[in-house]
Amino acid sequence: MCLAVPGRVLDIEDRDGTRMATVDFGGVVKEVCLEYLPDLQVGEYAIVHVGFALQRLDEESARQTLELFAELGMLQEEFGDACEMAAAEAGTDPVEGVHNR
Repeated sequence: MCLAVPGRVLDIEDRDGTRMATVDFGGVVKEVCLEYLPDLQVGEYAIVHVGFALQRLDEESARQTLELFAELGMLQEEFGDACEMAAAEAGTDPVEGVHNR
């Protein structure tokens, strides 16, 4: 599933003519394109979907949404390691391939 997730802009830079940001999604840091929000600044929050910042968001709304996503396990589903998640579903250790059930 692909969610639109709120994140806080940590850093902004121009990469080959494209405005890019380093964004923190409740502890998970990813690179995001800011072309749809050209005036977004460091420290502000935005809703991000498939690597694009789509809408500015106030800090309180962003925090509440991140907390809810974390409670529901949706951040792990969205940003977690695919190998670890597949192993957890299968009941094996992703490193050793050992069955954990």
